[in-house]
Amino acid sequence: MSEYVLEMNGISKFFPGVKALDKVTLKVRPGSVHALMGENGAGKSTLMKCLFGIYHEDEGEIILDGQKRSIDSSKMALDLGVSMIHQELHPISFRPVMENIWLGRFPMIGGIAVDHKKMYQMTKDLFQKIELDINPAVLAGTLSASQLQLVEIAKAVSYDSKIIIMDEPTSSLTDNEVEHLFKIIAQLKSEGRSIIYISHKMEEILKISDEVTIMRDGTYVGTWSASELTTDLIINRMVGRDMTNRFPPKTYETSTETIMEVRNLTATDPRSFKDVTFDLHKGEILGLGGLVGAQRTELVEAIFGLRGIASGTITIHGKPYQAKSVADAKNHKIGLLTEERRATGIFGVLSITDNTIIASEKKFASGGVLDNKKRRNIAAEENKKLNTKTPTMETLIQNLSGGNQQKVLFARWLLTTPDILILDEPTRGIDVGAKYEIYTIMQALAAEGKAIIMISSEMPELLGMSDRVMVMSDGHLAGILDKEQADQVEVMRLATAYL
Repeated sequence: MSEYVLEMNGISKFFPGVKALDKVTLKVRPGSVHALMGENGAGKSTLMKCLFGIYHEDEGEIILDGQKRSIDSSKMALDLGVSMIHQELHPISFRPVMENIWLGRFPMIGGIAVDHKKMYQMTKDLFQKIELDINPAVLAGTLSASQLQLVEIAKAVSYDSKIIIMDEPTSSLTDNEVEHLFKIIAQLKSEGRSIIYISHKMEEILKISDEVTIMRDGTYVGTWSASELTTDLIINRMVGRDMTNRFPPKTYETSTETIMEVRNLTATDPRSFKDVTFDLHKGEILGLGGLVGAQRTELVEAIFGLRGIASGTITIHGKPYQAKSVADAKNHKIGLLTEERRATGIFGVLSITDNTIIASEKKFASGGVLDNKKRRNIAAEENKKLNTKTPTMETLIQNLSGGNQQKVLFARWLLTTPDILILDEPTRGIDVGAKYEIYTIMQALAAEGKAIIMISSEMPELLGMSDRVMVMSDGHLAGILDKEQADQVEVMRLATAYL
């Protein structure tokens, strides 16, 4: 038998104007967790898509269980014992969870009708195996992001694969759900299955991995035993430079001038936020912390006109503001980067130019006709300021890395010249190098006097970037901490105050 269940040797992949992979190597042992790390754009997901048959490598070879394979489809990958949990979830929202799991392989009665009773029981047995408490018959669209992530993990397990690729599997999970996932991974390892684990969370990598392969700019840097590595070593090998400071130093003073006052804000949905009061200052980064379900996203979406407000008041620059629509928010110079970048942020099939300009199209129209030359030039100029890496401005945004997609969204809202910028999990699924660039952009905006509300579930980010930290618990404002007061213990104490 081969020492490895998988060998990917000299894998190269070309796209128009881009060499995404350049002779990359990956070797995975049976019954192990093999972490695959690198900055956004390093080629991790592209390499895994070659393994899963979404792309076909232009050079190199793939060897599974000692046999050279040419994997030309995802179905073939699954038949060969390779399954994949994708970073971006795309459930069929209006169908039950069990149909999402067994899609394309429904149990049949006499080959002509779907056996829903059997499918329900199969799903129930699967969920019981991995201790997942979700009703198989509930519609997928009613589940939270974290529940959908766990369903996707269950689906991968259901294929009984020898190799399971997990691409950012914990990006939407709570701490307890992460621990639950680690138990599932330990169980899969004990059954002799191999996990290829992609994550930017260093603590996770060092906790569960046996070996770590690092990529940089589409090339193979090396493979090490996880026991030999530290967070600093991983970061240094990922980015090719030391990053002793995770957050840029603050070089400006925050104003005491109040831009926005929120008083006793309560949602129309009785299950959502209640009686929330706070001020937002000019040039301030106000961190918004809390556990999953704290209603942080719901609060900022209400301010942006996306959700109903039952009672309470908002004033901006001392004048009353009623958040009835997104147009109202834009007219009052408020911008919002949403939590789910692919689902509610980017327009994947449109170019970088289109994605940059789309919130400001009226500026580029004359007599109902768009000035495309001006659109392209302004979009290019804004993205150049943010150091967005792209072959051309006409590249589809879906082909960019997560960090570069996020920069395009920043460019979009900066073109609307906002005074208030709301950032919901601005660095989710982004590597350490791109995170630092996003942090630098945020501080530059605050230095210009723009007020920023930043929702973050990453405690180091919340504490490292915020001038003040506002903590919510079960829809209530639990407290607001000055930077000097804010630490992990105090934030967690407030986050659980109403639970």
